[in-house]
Amino acid sequence: MQQAVVDAGRPLPQLTDPLEVELLVSAFAGPFAGDEELWEGVVAHLREVPSRRSAALLTALGHLLPGRPGRWAREAACLQGAPRWDLGALRFGECWIGDRSIDAGYLTLLCGYAYGDARHAMVFMVDEISGSLTRNAFLTRQVEGALGRLREQVRLEPITPEAAHWLLSRSYDRFERRPGLGVGADVHQTRLLARRRIALAVG
Repeated sequence: MQQAVVDAGRPLPQLTDPLEVELLVSAFAGPFAGDEELWEGVVAHLREVPSRRSAALLTALGHLLPGRPGRWAREAACLQGAPRWDLGALRFGECWIGDRSIDAGYLTLLCGYAYGDARHAMVFMVDEISGSLTRNAFLTRQVEGALGRLREQVRLEPITPEAAHWLLSRSYDRFERRPGLGVGADVHQTRLLARRRIALAVG
């Protein structure tokens, strides 16, 4: 499994878009994010075999993995060169909420972000009937288009990034306590992206 994780990071040094880096790493690392034994071995291997791939993978894991594995990766990354992309450049943009918990049983959150001038957004569908569980979460670079489509379906109101991500934090806590609950594959694939943004917004 450790070798499979290292191999999955092979494309990272060639990438220039930090969002592509986040998507790639979240997809392959998300299912094992809490496995400290796995990440201890991965970080030790990458530290012992310095390379552009090792530096890039350690840097990405340092930003995306929670808890001690993320700290191990950050410490090891400091000993190697910096990659071409900068995950630390992430900034928050406008956030919107649409509440249809009365007639449809869900609320929608659209949270905007940017790397420099390149905007993107994550859209979350939170099931209010099933304990505020995030059922779907997808990412789009077409922020205005996504806002327009949502406005056709629900009345949107602005919400602060802190408030939006606090709601998401409660929702993801429930999901992670009961990972067998039925959620879309997109929730699993983007889990580390979402969790990173929650941590940056509310700690």
